[in-house]
Amino acid sequence: MRSDTECRSPRAWSRRTWLQAASTVALGTGLGSPSHDAHAASLEVGRPAPALVLHTIDGRNISTEDLHGHVVILSFWATWCGPCHQELPLLSDYAAKHAHRGLRVLGFSLDEPASLSAVREMAAAWSFPVGLLASAYAGGYGRIWRIPVNFTIDRNGLLADNGWDSREPAWTAERLDRIVTPLLR
Repeated sequence: MRSDTECRSPRAWSRRTWLQAASTVALGTGLGSPSHDAHAASLEVGRPAPALVLHTIDGRNISTEDLHGHVVILSFWATWCGPCHQELPLLSDYAAKHAHRGLRVLGFSLDEPASLSAVREMAAAWSFPVGLLASAYAGGYGRIWRIPVNFTIDRNGLLADNGWDSREPAWTAERLDRIVTPLLR
């Protein structure tokens, strides 16, 4: 059963998506395979966070490796995700309020390139950069199968919060204060 705080893609898969999924299964790299599980299992709070690059919709590349010394939130979302519509404005306000303390947020949209105008429209009101995730696979963070999902990296590049382990997938003001605010001190 899907909760009110998470989304799974309701949209029909494109031919390209079906072909990618079929090749992933044929190559043994799909969900539940040893290589997928190895990436997701390597995410451990207190250990180095996997590097990830956001290719923003305005043409910049922002690497988590270049953000050492900052607290970084990686937010995975989509325009079709109801809980994301509640979470992201809250996250944007929090990010703007705490940017001077070294907080950076990177927003990875799981939307298809055909939805770029909708992504731009939503992101225009936010205080953080956004880009399209090229596929549902996000490097060392594994396959993004549930959204919203967020990961927090501390100033030393260590994983401070693993979104896969959270029972509360969406950010709330209380959760931000409990998890992120102490890292900004």
